[in-house]
Amino acid sequence: MATPVRVTGAWTQLLSDWLDQRQLVAPDLRLRLDSRRPDEPVPMLLWQQMLAEALQLVPQEVAPALQIGACAQPRHAGLLGYLSLASATLAEALQAYQRYEQLLYGEQLVSVTLEDSLLVMRWPGTASTGPLADTVAIAALWSMLQRLLPQARLQQVCFAFAANAAQQQAAAAHFGCAVAFAQRCTAVMLPAALLALPLAHTDLAMRALLEQQAKALLLALPAADALDRALQQALVRRLPEGEVNLVQLAADLHLSVRSVQRRLQRRGLSWRQLLERTRQQLAQTYLADSGLQLGEIALLLGYSEQSAFNRAWRRWSGTTPLQWRRLHGKAPALGIE
Repeated sequence: MATPVRVTGAWTQLLSDWLDQRQLVAPDLRLRLDSRRPDEPVPMLLWQQMLAEALQLVPQEVAPALQIGACAQPRHAGLLGYLSLASATLAEALQAYQRYEQLLYGEQLVSVTLEDSLLVMRWPGTASTGPLADTVAIAALWSMLQRLLPQARLQQVCFAFAANAAQQQAAAAHFGCAVAFAQRCTAVMLPAALLALPLAHTDLAMRALLEQQAKALLLALPAADALDRALQQALVRRLPEGEVNLVQLAADLHLSVRSVQRRLQRRGLSWRQLLERTRQQLAQTYLADSGLQLGEIALLLGYSEQSAFNRAWRRWSGTTPLQWRRLHGKAPALGIE
């Protein structure tokens, strides 16, 4: 793929599902995977290490990274996966991926072009994440394309890393097309004629809602500096205690109230905006946990009543917490697992 600084925490479930499928125990690896929240960024180096550890469990296999990627389902890509699934055509789904790739990998790196009769998706070869992570990413993309459009086929796949003859043969069989290695970029090419074909799970109303949520999440991605992390962590600790205020937060950070206000202003945020953004992000994480009741989530977010949380969530997403949970848990409205 490319050099995103991280992967989304939801992506690690892909590796957990592969371990389940292969009935591999790996208690230490599973503990690290299970400790990641769906919204928690996973540094790329850690992701690469976990993949390498997983593949050590099947040393006799030629290209197990392809099989890990083949497990990919929309839920592994979070909101972006469901947005693609609700799109009307493959073209719309790929456009959504291009717009919101940053939600998945932390950076927007893909370029999408039409060249003669082909659609070409490219990631810079100089930004490759290495053979394992690249292979899993492209195999996952292919799995998602097949779920969106079962009749999809690839024209060619390119990888920036080298491979031996056995690996080349396995890749060609997996993708069903020519696969080139040691190229200048990572690329996926498919016939442009596929782009206009309708998708089976089209839901235009749901797509519009998910698009709004994706835009909001993109805007709300926190800056990766120490103050932002400290502010978020302090709020996570304080919110379950009930009403939280700026004085408490500043004291937790050993800063004056005015200092915190100035730093927030430089980020274009007020105290209320920070509180609202953090609650929204936490609410999404908590709703993804089916073990939490809505009343418990309300308390974790610092609301005295569930009705207050319900009103806030409707303001953020345009839907109720229960409706959102049904969509993003097992997603029955879109007919997927």
